[in-house]
Amino acid sequence: MTGLSPTEHDILNTARAQPMLAQVEDWAAINSGTRNLAGLAQIAERLTAAFSILPGALELVAAAPAESVAADGSVSEVEHGQHLHLAVRPGAPLQMLFTGHMDTVYPVDHPFQTLTWRPDGTLNGPGVADMKSGLAIMLAALTAIEASPLAARIGYEVVINSDEETGSFSSAALIAAAARGKAAALTYEPALPDGTLAGARGGTGNFSIVVRGRAAHAGRNPEDGRNAVVAAADIALRLNKARGPRLAVNPARIEGGGPNNVVPDLAVLRVNFRPATQDDIARAQAQIDSAVAMVAAEHDVHVSVHGGFNRPPKPIDAGAARLFDLVHASGADLGLPIAWQHTGGVCDGNNIAACGVPVVDTMGARGGAIHSSDEYLIPDSLGERAALSALTIARIATRGGL
Repeated sequence: MTGLSPTEHDILNTARAQPMLAQVEDWAAINSGTRNLAGLAQIAERLTAAFSILPGALELVAAAPAESVAADGSVSEVEHGQHLHLAVRPGAPLQMLFTGHMDTVYPVDHPFQTLTWRPDGTLNGPGVADMKSGLAIMLAALTAIEASPLAARIGYEVVINSDEETGSFSSAALIAAAARGKAAALTYEPALPDGTLAGARGGTGNFSIVVRGRAAHAGRNPEDGRNAVVAAADIALRLNKARGPRLAVNPARIEGGGPNNVVPDLAVLRVNFRPATQDDIARAQAQIDSAVAMVAAEHDVHVSVHGGFNRPPKPIDAGAARLFDLVHASGADLGLPIAWQHTGGVCDGNNIAACGVPVVDTMGARGGAIHSSDEYLIPDSLGERAALSALTIARIATRGGL
């Protein structure tokens, strides 16, 4: 390691000494699928106890309302778990944001529920990479900063939400409020197995488009009916025409219909958009508005649109480039090669960047096969990534910003 001050050496030693692996094993043994409210309450209790070693005001925040559209077209509110929020030294002139999520993609009835040590030394288990290990790394880094003389120079907020895997609909406002006025942010999604970080990200938008027509007998008086399935298919085809190199469009499912002798009066179209830029969002929204209006008129049906672009694109602007350069330099002084690449995936880093805050959103452990029963963590990366975070934070504190 080169270029490290005595204070930085002490910070790194403290970060690496934290019980990260034990925490990962404990936390990953709790099913915290986004819809498992009991499991989320349990993991929130564990995280509250763990993060309470940090100073500041810690609370569990009730989830904001979020809607869901059922196959019958009805709209209801979806319950989510509480979100953890910690504010430390809010009066400090330099403020940062640290975010992560406690939920996983594995529901309570998923067969993948246990931890297994593999012969290659990796740990296989639900959420070990995405992102129970990231939470342990975040805590280790912040614990090391708090034990150092640099602590008084920096204030920060921590947000650990319970709904990231389903789009952060109930936590987006909390994240946006926490991002306000921050000099930089770190989010603890997993890095790739070789340590590569995510750079620029595209955005995403998810929509449920409800089409209501009119039922009729398919043989006796079909002309009196208004076929909702056909109208929904027409919308899907029109939306698909907007696709291009910078805008992916995926009409994923049409729900509706019934007996073959009944003209269907209800259909729900589910469609996903992946825009590369804000201009692509505008183009997609214009296509949605046009398709809905034209189909409603031509098919004589009623159409309602639910959803939106919940993850704006995340470009690498000047501020983000400075933060990446700092992470890269810190990695070099630790003997860690740091590279990054564009990805089509999305996370809360998209939302933070949309607030104008520079963010690196893959500061978590090295691992792979996330969102599958082959998900694994490389345990040796816990210490290295905790050191990388701690050193990055320390240097931001020393400089008074980026």
